[in-house]
Amino acid sequence: MTDASPPQDHRAPGHETGVDFRAELPPDVDRIPALLEEIVARARAAGFPHGRLRLNLRVGVCEALSNAMQHGQTEGRAPIRVEASFSSARIEVRIADRGGGFDPGDLPDPTLPENLARPGGRGVFLIRKLMDEVEYNDVGNSLRMVLLAGGPAGEAG
Repeated sequence: MTDASPPQDHRAPGHETGVDFRAELPPDVDRIPALLEEIVARARAAGFPHGRLRLNLRVGVCEALSNAMQHGQTEGRAPIRVEASFSSARIEVRIADRGGGFDPGDLPDPTLPENLARPGGRGVFLIRKLMDEVEYNDVGNSLRMVLLAGGPAGEAG
């Protein structure tokens, strides 16, 4: 599942965050738990506080992967690309699919009364609540999430 080659640093100056992780996985939700365990293990090894790993990181990454697998598959069963960097203060995770993307601004607010009974539609909401920074590319098929050791989402987890 992971790339066995030695880590290479492709980040901009000021974003050096320790260990790099790269993986491509098939759009199979049964593969998510093992990938989550790998990411959490690397975050712990980098010294990131455990409290924010249990809920914030696990749920945020799980939702992002699930969305990519369920909604980002316009090319059949194209793999999902995952990249992450870790430090004791910051985790950055990037998830990209080969789908046509979407505009996250067009998603209805799942907390409004008219949307409470709708099935689905809460993944992006959860990601935004649990992670400290969430940014989609212009197409909407690549997501960058940042979790800070003591960030604004620190109340959760």
